Amino acid sequence: MKSRSTPSLLCALVVGTGTLLGSHPAGAQVADGLATQQNASEGTTDVAPEGFQTVEVDAAEETTDTTELKLSAGGLFASGNSRLVAMTGSGRFRARRAANQLSAAAAANYSSTAVAPQSDTMTATVRNFQGMTRYDRFLGEGFAVFVSMSARNDRFQGLDLRLNLDPGLAYYFIDIEKHQLWVELGYDLQYDVRRPQAVRRARAEGAELDWAEMRHSGRGFLGYENNLNEAVTFNTGLEYLQGLAETKYWRLNWDVGLTSNISSRFSVATTFSLRYDHAPLPGIKKTDTATAINLVYNLI
Repeated sequence: MKSRSTPSLLCALVVGTGTLLGSHPAGAQVADGLATQQNASEGTTDVAPEGFQTVEVDAAEETTDTTELKLSAGGLFASGNSRLVAMTGSGRFRARRAANQLSAAAAANYSSTAVAPQSDTMTATVRNFQGMTRYDRFLGEGFAVFVSMSARNDRFQGLDLRLNLDPGLAYYFIDIEKHQLWVELGYDLQYDVRRPQAVRRARAEGAELDWAEMRHSGRGFLGYENNLNEAVTFNTGLEYLQGLAETKYWRLNWDVGLTSNISSRFSVATTFSLRYDHAPLPGIKKTDTATAINLVYNLI
């Protein structure tokens, strides 16, 4: 592994940009973004924030081939005076062979609760399904190119389907075994198919909303990961997406995670996600946050 000092242009590259990356996190009600970097495979409940995946951190030429498969799950169940069902689950696969890497992920999040103490009716409050696939080609000297595609269904974002296609270029400023700092620059193509209820609600409020819409955006991402010791890993990622045709469409996404190993197979991942959409659908709030604690099993 090699270490590279951070050039003085790092901030300019990130701020001037403008897929991971839709529902990393449970309960999100606005368009997420591409960023849900590696913590998406280690406990976060959001895997397809519009092409969400970043380049995996072991990108150096000396990195050996690898195959990984991780499963994570969490839930909360309550009965009696309080009734609640909340479940989340995700899976991630990654295979690296020489300079080529293929990764895929899927996730589902659901919760429902009784709206009144004596009510027999449970009302859904979170429901989303998402998946992604990504290909990376490592070029050496810290550079990599990638293309990612993701799909998402989210009832509370008003989306029947959100498709994202995200090609881009990544560069690693620090790339050693337990310490990585990298930046990504690229393009995001987003195609939305809205739920009929969301369209009817918008039109009833006087807003002209199409059933489907395509957006073109520039994307910048800054990622950092540090294995603090053999048992604890910290990672974070900040993403900015800027609409190209209509500048009012811009989004900011931030993810941070802390993973603690229980054994060689099991770990506990605590993650926090913030999603800000400057121009969401009518009736949807601009900012969502989510905190998740999941048990992760390393199958391979």
